[in-house]
Amino acid sequence: MVEGARREGGRGDSIWDVFTETKGNVLDGSNGDVAVDQYHRYKEDVELMHNLGFGAYRFSISWSRIFPDGLGTKINEEGVAYYNRLIDALLEKGMKPYVTLYHWDLPHHLHESFGGWINEKIVDYFAIYAETCFAKFGDRVKHWITINEPLQTAVNGYGAGIFAPGRKERSSVEPYLAAHFQILAHAAAADIYKKKFKAKQGGQIGLALDCEWAEAFTDKMQDKIAAERRLDFQLGWYLDPIYYGDYPAVMRERLGDQLPKFTEKDKEFMRDSLDFVGLNHYTTRYIAHVHDSPEEEYFYKVQQMERIAKCSEGNAIGEKGASEWLYIVPWGIRKALIHISQRYNNPPIYVTENGMDDEDNVETPTHEFLDDKKRVGYFKGYLAAVAQSIRDGADVRGYFAWSFIDNFEWGQGYTKRFGLVYVDYKNGLSSELIKHQIQLFQCKSACV
Repeated sequence: MVEGARREGGRGDSIWDVFTETKGNVLDGSNGDVAVDQYHRYKEDVELMHNLGFGAYRFSISWSRIFPDGLGTKINEEGVAYYNRLIDALLEKGMKPYVTLYHWDLPHHLHESFGGWINEKIVDYFAIYAETCFAKFGDRVKHWITINEPLQTAVNGYGAGIFAPGRKERSSVEPYLAAHFQILAHAAAADIYKKKFKAKQGGQIGLALDCEWAEAFTDKMQDKIAAERRLDFQLGWYLDPIYYGDYPAVMRERLGDQLPKFTEKDKEFMRDSLDFVGLNHYTTRYIAHVHDSPEEEYFYKVQQMERIAKCSEGNAIGEKGASEWLYIVPWGIRKALIHISQRYNNPPIYVTENGMDDEDNVETPTHEFLDDKKRVGYFKGYLAAVAQSIRDGADVRGYFAWSFIDNFEWGQGYTKRFGLVYVDYKNGLSSELIKHQIQLFQCKSACV
């Protein structure tokens, strides 16, 4: 989260604003009220991106900055004006805006009123919001991402309760409702764009999905099937309905009536609703079949698999990042891209997030953060793997690092740093380019 300005410019509260107010929900007790203050510092940020040689910038629009209560009855013109300024500033510097409509920050009023993503009403409200954004910004924005990482919203927001809105009471039901209505909301927005805006604006619609690559732990058939099952519960959960009209068969078999059904009208809306697939990828795990999963969450238990960070010989799958879940495994992104290419008829793909983090250790001198050879090595390895996937036939159109700048990392607060640009949180949010990064991305910009 970079924007900040929670209570400025007519913005309403989001579910994350409210979620961070409860002690224990964020690791360091922080919030995104200010974040890295892009609302006020966007010109400085655009200049930094220009210096890095970026050709595009992916950012999200805050639904509650456009419609403070989410209902779509009264547009907040101050919010529209802010995004117009940001978009125009990017274009003036030769950078294309790639705009995400929803990155987890549902207007809190919609959650309070009817439950947010677990109620079918949300589809119509999202459609109104999307249409408004297309109308206001679509003359300059040609790449739209409807929803970012819907799996995280569904599983961690409505199952594990570790993301906003923090629900976990019905973890065997609500994640699948939330996912279902997110898919339909995406399809509704895409249908509106196709019918009302595409002919004149000429833009494209995508969906950004996160995938931890699943590699079979051994050559045993059970482990291979478990790894395939893991992918079905990630990418297949969202892409199979759009490309094939229903959820993966293994999900239907294991979840039964807990998995909602699509009507014929739903299937018609979903069909051809994607112009490109966005892939958010950070890491890889070995997957082993187990009868009783050690995972606590229902979403993982029903998959009957174990996620393992070491191979059968005991060696780690890759070097560790700062987060406990992040291992550096460049070959995983190539396999994920090839999987999407082969299973879904070679769609255009953008790597919409990829990166690694540092621990925000107060004892670490700033110059050590700036001399960031480990992150440079991460990007070199992953960019090379993306380039190899292109040579192998994947239709990869672009690549976005996560992230341009250190920022509020949701449940981890400010304890982890993913940025190419270092932010000094203790001294007025001053920022510095990390050494080696400019050269790296200028050299690699032609690879995808």
